[in-house]
Amino acid sequence: MNELITTWLLNQGVTSNYLEVSALGVGLTIILLFSTLSYYLVKHKVLNLVYKLIAKTKNTWDDALIKHNVLIRMTFLLPIIAILFLTPLVLPSDALLAGLMILLAKVLLTFQLARTVSALLNVSKSLYRETAKEKYLPLNAIIQVVKLAVYLVAAIIIVALILDRSPIYLLSGLGALTAVLILVFQDTIKGLVASIQISANKMVVAGDWIELPKYGADGDVIEIGLNTVKVQNFDKTITTVPTYALTTDSFKNWRNMYHTGARRIKRTLIIDIASIDFYSLEQIDFLTNTHLLKTYLNDKKQQLEIENKSLNQHDSLNKIDARQLTNVGTFRAYIEMYLNQHKVIRNDLTCMVRQLPATESGLPLELYCFTNTTDWAKYEAIQADIFDHLFAIAPHFDLRVFQHPTGFDWQGAITSS
Repeated sequence: MNELITTWLLNQGVTSNYLEVSALGVGLTIILLFSTLSYYLVKHKVLNLVYKLIAKTKNTWDDALIKHNVLIRMTFLLPIIAILFLTPLVLPSDALLAGLMILLAKVLLTFQLARTVSALLNVSKSLYRETAKEKYLPLNAIIQVVKLAVYLVAAIIIVALILDRSPIYLLSGLGALTAVLILVFQDTIKGLVASIQISANKMVVAGDWIELPKYGADGDVIEIGLNTVKVQNFDKTITTVPTYALTTDSFKNWRNMYHTGARRIKRTLIIDIASIDFYSLEQIDFLTNTHLLKTYLNDKKQQLEIENKSLNQHDSLNKIDARQLTNVGTFRAYIEMYLNQHKVIRNDLTCMVRQLPATESGLPLELYCFTNTTDWAKYEAIQADIFDHLFAIAPHFDLRVFQHPTGFDWQGAITSS
């Protein structure tokens, strides 16, 4: 074809002084024209037809090819192949331009093949996420390692093409650079090892709610990568945590809470110790009319009567030696029965009210129970409703909930004085 171009130029009256340059210019124009035309036809004609066929199918894997631009990246291969094929035919083999065009085409072809393989790996990751029942396989980290290897091989081939040396020659020199490579890729190596450990021990998967106070992360895991784990906090900010931190530092995973379908309430109600006292018979009789306490108080009255008879104290319930009911003990029993009959509290899980050691603020009564929902908003509403009720009902047991003096308290003290 080069001879045909030269003959045509001579027929057009081009002198011998400009014949070689003109032949190169015409040949380059033909190459670029054919490669551009091939790219246009594939992208705007063939690719549109392929898109229409994919839209009619019920498969999901072909949709992933479009989503991750696999077909678009493949369209770039055709014009590069066209350059490789046409250059030896159109340009003289001994021309510098021909050598540069072939070298450039080989470099671009190697790079574009690496990008296409990378896109195909993204497709495999997407399909795995949609179909896999178990999501503990560290596929994201593995794919990132494979991508790194693909681009590393592509880089070696490109350097070998530029230097006109065999890739094996360059690979033989990597042994001397092993220490440098380990230093450069130490985070990548640690991330890969951590990903395998996380997967093998089923520690974290995408979608888990985790807490890492050291890194300020408290939210849902959206991606476990080779070097970092992305956590979307509840304020919609993103915290990136080193992958190996999940194996070297402690963190809390709330996954089992969702599997159980229950969320724990563990809060204290602090009682003013000065308000704790024994109940009189009149007070006990008054509380006996309470539906939740009726059975409890009747049983307690019989039990105390029997024990006090054994102590010969049945006629002296107000004496120190007699067994008596306290308002705080009765209040604790009331809270337990209140929780046990509550519709949103799980009775099949631990449900109790316990005393904690007294502090300078008073006597803490801790509620320990589980709601029947893990929804955050509903959980907070349930917890608030329970404590609203307890704060309001405490005075009916002649108990005061402790709080530090406020301006209103000081104002009342000054007015009364």
